[in-house]
Amino acid sequence: MNKFIINVLFLLFAFHLSYSQAWMTNLDIAQKLALTQNKMVLMVWEESTKYPYGVLANDENGKIIYIESLFESEIISPLIWEHFVPIIVSEYKYADLYGEIKYKRSQKYINKFNDDSIKIMDVNGNILNVSSDPESFQNITTIINNYALNTEFVSTELIGYKTKKDFYSAYYLASKYFDFSLYMKDYIRSEFIDLGIIYLNEATEFIATQPTEDQLGLTQRVALLDLQQYLILKRPKKVLRQLKRIDAESIEPNNESFIAFLYYTAYQILNDVTNAALWESKISSVNLKKAQLLINLNRN
Repeated sequence: MNKFIINVLFLLFAFHLSYSQAWMTNLDIAQKLALTQNKMVLMVWEESTKYPYGVLANDENGKIIYIESLFESEIISPLIWEHFVPIIVSEYKYADLYGEIKYKRSQKYINKFNDDSIKIMDVNGNILNVSSDPESFQNITTIINNYALNTEFVSTELIGYKTKKDFYSAYYLASKYFDFSLYMKDYIRSEFIDLGIIYLNEATEFIATQPTEDQLGLTQRVALLDLQQYLILKRPKKVLRQLKRIDAESIEPNNESFIAFLYYTAYQILNDVTNAALWESKISSVNLKKAQLLINLNRN
């Protein structure tokens, strides 16, 4: 059976699941479907399906209503399928999945991973909505409004990372998630930055485990991208303080334009036109556009 037929059968299978509204139970297939449909994955543990799972939702008039069982509601299930790829993950997968994140995530992230609340994940299984409160009733309408995202913006980088995990695929995906955060609502922007940092940390690990001749340059590139998050978080003074600690002579030539971008953007945000002008000629037209997005973000 050739690859084309296999792909067609996979899409037909995925369409049938969506149409029938059955939640998926194979995480690998759910992630592939989410990648194909440019959606996030909505995940719950299998154990949570064994008792009435009450949730809230807003009706057409905006009134909050109570849904007795998330998994049995004929109203909620089609809505979830419209905006996400829903998956019920077997408890037998827990040990393997936990082993992949143990010692690599914050305690807050681990707590979210462990609890019975709804987890919104990217196609690689990394949780986005770490900050949500598992103790209160979850509002499906709010989850849809916040996290029903078209991920086409990062699709190329997601595919690249799926195809080959190395420094560059992890780094470029981290960078693209940072860029994606610029278009997010204020209250979830930091969550996308945190998602990007997961991949940035992976990129750092690859520097150590897959050494190259450009170790110093790659290490500097990671550090500079890490600084960019503070421009997104409206902390340009911190960026300047950190940049001034860097020995200019130690900067690898390939990273000079990144340094210029950070200096220029931080100074522009602070309305220091004189110092910003010193760096403008060293920035590409693409990064000038990104700089303007960051400047506008900080001034709103």
